[in-house]
Amino acid sequence: MTNNPAPASAPTAELPVHECWAMLRGVSVGRLALWVTDHPDIFPINYTVDHGTLVFRTGPGTKLAAALGEAPVAMEADGVDATSGVAWSVVVKGIAALIDSTEDVLDSFSLMLFPWQSGCKDTFVRITPTLITGRKFKVAPPTQWWTTQADSPHASPE
Repeated sequence: MTNNPAPASAPTAELPVHECWAMLRGVSVGRLALWVTDHPDIFPINYTVDHGTLVFRTGPGTKLAAALGEAPVAMEADGVDATSGVAWSVVVKGIAALIDSTEDVLDSFSLMLFPWQSGCKDTFVRITPTLITGRKFKVAPPTQWWTTQADSPHASPE
């Protein structure tokens, strides 16, 4: 057994809200956390930022029903700059509501929001944030987290 003291970890920086919005504008895929009946569930979504809110498209089903339920929602997006090695993560918590006024529906078609999966996704949902948090940090090289235990035998994934 070697006596390797753990190196100091790189600091994690809390992002101000304006930087969180900038990060959210830079990507279009996130994970939507919802309360479904008696348990939490997570769904990938394509989204866009629209005037201090997030908008996504979906069709009928579990995701839509849960998003429009009584429980608040959370959406998380993240990324990493391969050149600098800086990673970030932003979480938006809020209330989801159907976009259903004629003017808002017509405006939503100009958002350039394109689902990756085929199917009828003509329902637009807006998440109005109640809290936005984010952080960024330098990705640690494997020499800082790799241990001798990582090479030890592991149980079968079955």
